[in-house]
Amino acid sequence: MRLSPVLLALSALLAPQLVQPVFAAPEAVAFADGYSPGTIVIRTSERRLYLVLDNGQALRFPVGVGKQGKQWSGRAQIVAKFIKPAWEPPAEVKRDNPRLPDYIPGGVPSNPMGAAAMVLTGGEYAIHGTNRPDSIGGFVSYGCIRMYNADILALYQRVSVGTPVVVLQ
Repeated sequence: MRLSPVLLALSALLAPQLVQPVFAAPEAVAFADGYSPGTIVIRTSERRLYLVLDNGQALRFPVGVGKQGKQWSGRAQIVAKFIKPAWEPPAEVKRDNPRLPDYIPGGVPSNPMGAAAMVLTGGEYAIHGTNRPDSIGGFVSYGCIRMYNADILALYQRVSVGTPVVVLQ
């Protein structure tokens, strides 16, 4: 089927808003680091998140992580889960981006939390989706862990509040 030049031009203009990029399903990989099944392990140097399964395997997801000076490591737990969360930029983000509104409702294209978010101990950081899929795989955030929206929804269904999270450099 051939599209007319007008339809081609129109589809090029509308495609970013209408078409969700297609991403590979999470990959099952060998993982023998001694963590209990159900634990989330994030290796920021790899820009990968692992959900530990039994039998020495894990599901591996690509992620975006903290940019230079914004990375952290340690242990946390998921303390809350939200679908289409609203977002209030933290003071540091607002200082660096003063044009940001004080509140962005959930589910709107300008909300950087994407399709879902899982808040970590302390409330400062979260594992969340993104409205910028091109940022996955980079050092891009203020310390949060970004995932493709399809991936955060898949992970969201597999874990619960209380899930341990280990962040390694």
